[in-house]
Amino acid sequence: MKKRAIIISLGVLALLAAMLIPTILIPRLAVGKIAVIPLSGTITTGDSSLFSGSTITPKLVRDYLKRAVKDKAIKAIVLRIESPGGEIAPCQEILWEIERVKETKPIVVSMGGTAASGGYYISTQANKIVALPTTMTGSIGVIYAIPNIKGFLEKLGIQIEIFTGGKYKDMYQGLRELTPEEEEIIQQMIDEYYEQFIDVVAEGRELSKEEVRNLATGQIYTGTEAKELGLVDELGDLDTAINLAAELAGIEAPIVEYYYKQPGLIWRLLLGFVDAIQARLSGLSAQDVILLEILNHNYPQPIFLYQS
Repeated sequence: MKKRAIIISLGVLALLAAMLIPTILIPRLAVGKIAVIPLSGTITTGDSSLFSGSTITPKLVRDYLKRAVKDKAIKAIVLRIESPGGEIAPCQEILWEIERVKETKPIVVSMGGTAASGGYYISTQANKIVALPTTMTGSIGVIYAIPNIKGFLEKLGIQIEIFTGGKYKDMYQGLRELTPEEEEIIQQMIDEYYEQFIDVVAEGRELSKEEVRNLATGQIYTGTEAKELGLVDELGDLDTAINLAAELAGIEAPIVEYYYKQPGLIWRLLLGFVDAIQARLSGLSAQDVILLEILNHNYPQPIFLYQS
């Protein structure tokens, strides 16, 4: 009986050893999730529509990043960026969102075919940037356009009376020629935004302002050129970026979770299509629609935009 009890005890000890030894002696693979967030389109404050196509907005980015931060299993984030750039204000908002989140979770940018101007601007504060050899990136610069539609309105026989309070209040309307003084005011504003772009790149890429200034000609660089110039960290595809994000987060066996576009996009596209039909039924020509669109945007935004 005693012998049997000893055998049972030894069996129990052997079973416990078999359960504990792998846990103690065999190193466990670090497991966690990598969130892949797609950001595609022009950077703006407006939602996607039939005419604008896909857009990247501060709200979209904020919602995505909040979701990733809230999920404790997400250990790192990959932003898949496909964008020619866009308006300055939303670019700045998105940049700040990325800066805040990377304090808690590493962020890697994976560039698609184009991540230029504003698309590059919002990438600069990521922990690492991965580009394809053929990615079009860079285009560090600012462009600002005020359409002068005075001649266009005259051809249509339209005369608009302007009443202002403030010397320069109507300089952004595009209804008259700008004075040399007004041109100087706008150029000073553009120069300020240009310096801001240089500062952001210099800080994010750990380059001197002089180095960035030499690159900030508005020129497009291929991914290969950008790597040589220090504008990106590695050449590779989305998998390269995912592996790099896992490395930064200390994950050996990452589970990849892909975030997808919000379902509301289709509904917004349909609404845009309905608006276009209504405009045509009301008797407005394409020319009329363009004119209304121009008059409706009294203060065009300076933009970080790659001009193809």
